Amino acid sequence: MAPRQKAAAPARKGAAVKENVGFGIIGCGVIAPFHAQSVQAAVGGELVACCDVVETRAKSFAQQFGIKHAYRSLDDMLKQDDVQAVCLCTPSGLHAQNGIAAAQAGKHIMCEKPLDVTLPAIDALIGAADEYKVKLGGIFQRRTYPVSQAVRNAVRGGKLGKLVLGDCYQKLFRSHEYYASGDWRATWELDGGGALMNQGVHGIDLLLWIMGRVRRVSAYARHLVRNIPVEDTAVAILEYETGALGVIQGTTSVTPGEPTRWEFHGDDGTIILQEASITKWHCGQEKEPPELGKVDSGAGGVSDPTAIGAGGHMLLIQDLVNAIHEDREPMIPGREARRAVELILAIYESERTGCPVDLPLA
Repeated sequence: MAPRQKAAAPARKGAAVKENVGFGIIGCGVIAPFHAQSVQAAVGGELVACCDVVETRAKSFAQQFGIKHAYRSLDDMLKQDDVQAVCLCTPSGLHAQNGIAAAQAGKHIMCEKPLDVTLPAIDALIGAADEYKVKLGGIFQRRTYPVSQAVRNAVRGGKLGKLVLGDCYQKLFRSHEYYASGDWRATWELDGGGALMNQGVHGIDLLLWIMGRVRRVSAYARHLVRNIPVEDTAVAILEYETGALGVIQGTTSVTPGEPTRWEFHGDDGTIILQEASITKWHCGQEKEPPELGKVDSGAGGVSDPTAIGAGGHMLLIQDLVNAIHEDREPMIPGREARRAVELILAIYESERTGCPVDLPLA
């Protein structure tokens, strides 16, 4: 198990906002460079510190990105006055613990997906952000893509007519070596699950953002190929609040991996979205999608988790800087980022019990 970061003791509310928002990165692993690049690209953002329980990794990361202060102790980094916001890049099961410490120290928070791996932990993090009056934003970069926004507007705007189906297919590849690369990976405690909680959470969030809330789910979640305690393959049947139905397929064990795909069908149209491209747009009399800008989405992480573009991270971190100065909610506030985890946990419960699981809609 990965060692836990030490929590900070001081509790401060409403730290003053300087012209540049100073960021500290907590956890200097695989995803941290995307946050570092995004902070450095942000107008009004400044990367001033980083922290990792492996001291040599923190120092190497600081050297790579020209960061002045590198810490092993989270408590020490949070005492640094010019750290006004943090990026949580630790293993998923540490997000709430580290985020609560940051909130208590008066730091705003940008959290990698998922917010944490249990609803009580997520709710505690959201509660701490509220109590200490700091911003809490989640990373779901697919929401920032113009194609995603166009599809959401079409579906929510009734262009497909009565909604019938909303599906998400995430057929990815991750090697044995990937799972062996960190002792927190594919564990219930720190990864919170497998193909759905780690990789599939992005696609599931986008599905919910476009289709709306799920009322009931029935699911299977198994480890069929990899020697791990969590699922490498899952299938779920959804009933949405609207009455539409849907399917989620998620795996990390097919060769080769395939691009992620979403399909939306109504009685008057169909839209198919593959990664950051619309491959079918049939909305009543509209047979061509709108003209949209290109997206830096990389290869979508189909077989390599680092093969993603940094554009979405950049937009979300820039938005957090703006939200701090404008005193508003970030683009994806904590309560929004909670929903995908809620559905994934319901899928796991359905697998354990063999029964459908109802989700709260309030």
